[in-house]
Parts: sequence; structure tokens; C-alpha cells
Amino acid sequence: MSENEVNDMNDQEVDLNQLMKVRREKLLELQQQGKDPYQITKFNRTNTAGEIKENYDKFEEKDVTIAGRIIAKRIMGKASFCTIQDCDEKIQSYVSINDLGEESYKSFKTYDIGDFIGITGFVFKTRTEEISVHAKEVTLLSKSLRPLPEKFHGLKDPDLRYRQRYVDLIVNPEVKKSFEIRSKIIKEIRKILDEKGYLEVETPILNTISGGATAKPFQTHHNALDISMYLRIALELNLKRLIVGGIDKVYEMGRVFRNEGMDIRHNPEFTELELYAAYQDYNDMMDITQEIFSRCANEVIGSTKITYQGQEIDLTPSWKRITMIDSIKEVTGIDFNTINSDEEAVALAKEKGIVIPDPTKETRGDVISLFFDEYVEKTLVQPTFIYDYPVEISPLAKRKSTDPRLTERFEVFIGGREYGNAFSELNDPIDQYERFKKQVEAREAGDEEAGMMDEDFIQALEYGMPPTGGLGIGIDRLVMLLTDSISIRDVLLFPTMKPLS
Repeated sequence: MSENEVNDMNDQEVDLNQLMKVRREKLLELQQQGKDPYQITKFNRTNTAGEIKENYDKFEEKDVTIAGRIIAKRIMGKASFCTIQDCDEKIQSYVSINDLGEESYKSFKTYDIGDFIGITGFVFKTRTEEISVHAKEVTLLSKSLRPLPEKFHGLKDPDLRYRQRYVDLIVNPEVKKSFEIRSKIIKEIRKILDEKGYLEVETPILNTISGGATAKPFQTHHNALDISMYLRIALELNLKRLIVGGIDKVYEMGRVFRNEGMDIRHNPEFTELELYAAYQDYNDMMDITQEIFSRCANEVIGSTKITYQGQEIDLTPSWKRITMIDSIKEVTGIDFNTINSDEEAVALAKEKGIVIPDPTKETRGDVISLFFDEYVEKTLVQPTFIYDYPVEISPLAKRKSTDPRLTERFEVFIGGREYGNAFSELNDPIDQYERFKKQVEAREAGDEEAGMMDEDFIQALEYGMPPTGGLGIGIDRLVMLLTDSISIRDVLLFPTMKPLS
């Protein structure tokens, strides 16, 4: 039974195994004829479909050699049309028995949707003005043994699209656009930082201590050293060691790993940008944050005015700046500047129905953070810097000289989501040691996200670290923003998925 006969069967009766069996039989026949497509190691393509379509006047009546995957075929006796899709476009080809000869044309008719072919011929326009290639020679380059999803419905199931990104890219070529934008964003960020004299570095992914953020790490074991190791949850501590060592401006863009829940904003591994600059503070980090976002928007969209999930957002500097306490007052009328004790703050939380999930976090600072999360974050549609965070939730940020209960820390919010986190970095080794101790105590009390004691980092600070500004930006979330993507899985080529079995 031919594949055409199988395709004519009712959709409910089509057996995928039968379709694959037909294709394998075709491959076996080719191999028996000494025409195994898998033996072809190279094909000299001269042009892509996109080049030809964009420069038709240059290519008209000229010979070209193209290559790509068959995505459509129309057999009409002694002449046929097929459409191939390559890396940047799709293009039609006219194939006839008069040009190829009887044997080659007969072989062409057996090729399946999904096969890769090479075509040599001249460029022309059909009667309907469609730019095409008039084939003189067709070569089968690779056999597709598994049929693509039904062409009229494509691959729509999000779960299947994420699991089989290779198929998603074939049948939904517009998906590629998001990843092209991602690449442009990363290039533009590097360009900005290079212009400002930052040095890009690479730091270890495997560490003996988990630190630099509040998150549960992935743990593994190094057999040769017989020690436990952790996949990094942040880039911070090693980059600040380099500031100590005299590299005044440093950054890294790389994967970090957090063994936490998964949702539309969180994947266990994600890409983070962290940068540090000596002799700067969190105000300087605000300036560079809005520059990165606005320049990336201009580069990939052509404007700082964007739409994200139906919300119009203006990324044009200068962005709103407001303290965390003032933002709570602005939304709720509650002024934490008038609440000075842990007991008062906890009583207010109970009055408002705010649940404090951990008895060790019954502090004024933790309550301020909970009020912000409950009432304020969702209201921050336009780009907003929320700054001066409580010290209890900022173990690596420098205290404010005017109010040591607060730190020189900010987060940036757009569309009700957090996109970046920055500090005037803590460079007091004594204070840092005490904060690490509190993290250790919390960890021993059962908080798996609390940090560990990093004696070597304390030692580094004891050698002296200049005043430093530091910034972290989630690259995946930035890409989501500029591609109007609802889920982080839409901007990761291979997101983490639970196995089907």
C-alpha cells in the first residue's frame, strides 16, 4: 500500500505505524538501489529561499541551487509543484519529467512531505507571480521516516510543542522569531556592557557552597573528590570576588539552577545576567537597567513603546522610582514609617489577614515584604523601581546609613512582574558574616532556601572590596516581555518537562 493510499483513509483509521512502515520500505528500496540518502555527506547550496525572494531582479533566469525540507507537494502527471522550507523562508519549485528525465521524475514523485531535497534550476515567476525555481535536477538529501503533524492543524498542543521543539519549529516556523529576538537581545546587552568597559567572564557552575541568592539548590556528588556539590543558584559571590581582585567592571550571562516549583514564570534552569561595577551604587544600577531594557526594545522592536499581554507599556527612560514603604502607603494608605516594632507589624498583618508562613520571619521587615507582595506588585504595570528593601530580606545588600533597618536594594517591576534585582553591595565583612550566620540558623531550622556560610567569601571581603553596585536581570523574562510571550517555556528552546512515563 502506498502512502497516498494510506493518507486517503479516514483520519480515525490512519495508523501512524503503517505510515512509518511505508516510509521505511521506500528507504530500503533506495538503499537496495545504491541511492541511500543518508550516505550523502555534503550538498553545495548556493542560495537560500529568503535571498532569492528578497532579490528577485538579481536572480531572475539565473541558475541557483537550493535545499530544504518538503512541506507541500502537488503531483500533476508529467509536471509537479513542491514547496521547500529552508532556514529563512519557503519557496516553490516546478518539477517536470521533461527536465528531470523519466527515472528521476519517477523518484521525485515518491518523495514524502518532510524529506530534505536539493534543487538546481533557474529562478522565474509563475503566471500567478509566485517566485519559484524551475528544477533541472532534484537530489534526495535525507529521508523523513516519521510523518509531520497534519498540515491543516499543525502542532498546537503546548505541552507537545515544548517536548518536541524540533517539530514545533518545522510546522510553526513563526516560533523561530522569538528565538531570533532572544539572540538579538543577548547581543545588544553584550554591546552595551562592552561599550561601558565591562569584562565578560565565566564562573563555576558547580560549587561546594550554595550562595548568592535565597533558593533551594540542586545537589550532586563529585566522585573523585568524594564531596557534595551544588549547581549554582546565582552568579553573585564569584563575581564579587573578582571586584576584590581588582576587576572594576565585570559581568556574566549564564545558566543558573534552582530546585523549586515550575510555572509560567519559572523553569528550574534559566539564564541570568549579573554585573558589578566598583565605585558605583544602586542608583547607577537603576540607570543601566533602564538603558538595557530600552535599547533592547529599540533594537528588536524598533520602539520603546510595547504591548505585553494587552497592556501598553512605555520603556522610555526615566522610570518611576519609589521606596517599598512609600509604594505600600500609595496603594493601601498604611505607612510603615510609623510602625517601629516587630510586634506592631505582626499585629497589623494579623488584622489584615496577611499570613506569615514562618514563625522565624515575624519581623517588621518580613511583614513589609508580605504587604508589598499582597497589595502592590500586581499594580506596577509601567516600569517602576521599588527601592530601600528591609534588611531581613536582603542578606547581601548594604544598609542605608540613614536607616539601618533598610538596605540600598531595588527590584524593577513591569506589567506586575519582577524583572531585575540590584544592590549597593555589602562590603563590610563583619556585617556580612553576621548575616550569613542568620541564614545558617534559618537553614538549620528547616529553611531549605536559606544560604550557607561562605568563609572564603568573608575572607575575600576582609582583603577589602570597594563600594560596588550590582545588578541581576532574568534574561528569559526580558525576552518574554519583548516577544509578548505569556510563558517562560515559549522563550526556552528546551524547557524542563516531566517525563511522560
